[in-house]
Amino acid sequence: MKKQDKIAGGLYLVIDPGKDEAELLGTLEQALKARPCAVQIWDNFAEHSAVPALIGRIKVLCNAASVPLLINNHPEWVELFDLDGVHFDEVNQLSESCLRAFKGMGKTVGLTTNNDFEAIKAAVYSGIDYLSFCSMFPSGTSNSCELVDFDTVIKTREITSIPIFLAGGINPENLAQLGSLKFDGIAVVSGVMSAEDPQAAILKYQQALSILKS
Repeated sequence: MKKQDKIAGGLYLVIDPGKDEAELLGTLEQALKARPCAVQIWDNFAEHSAVPALIGRIKVLCNAASVPLLINNHPEWVELFDLDGVHFDEVNQLSESCLRAFKGMGKTVGLTTNNDFEAIKAAVYSGIDYLSFCSMFPSGTSNSCELVDFDTVIKTREITSIPIFLAGGINPENLAQLGSLKFDGIAVVSGVMSAEDPQAAILKYQQALSILKS
């Protein structure tokens, strides 16, 4: 079985499968031209019966662009649809057996976290592949996330070198406000998928990241 390259950093794109399918696929196809570091399918399917066909179509686009595809909160679908990994929203969804199995298959396992440093440590020591902090700024698409204390990100970087992503309300204009933090990438939803030109939107984020890291 082919092992997937691990996600190292950059722009991590989250897509909403509850959107109109034709619009979703068209927007994703344009966004993939800018080569995000990964695509995650959010756990928000409108109809369960449509899941296999929709994931299949999304996978075709991501494979053609050589961009890893992850599923949110459904580890059972990773092997079923031969996806590149799973992203969990809560640390209690993790298990040693799950992590061990996915590592054996060369799959990626990520986790959204906030200010619970004990949970962060538990995830890091369990062998998680990357962490995503939500929410750095107020956000309409991350309204269930509490605002992250910058000190939490700083403390996390002190205990691990795994990729750290920041999410929630981030745009190219406010990205510079995160310059004091040591992170590897940003996770974006509406900033790309609601943009008139998704490819240009990603390129703008990537340019802002590059300037921040230089």
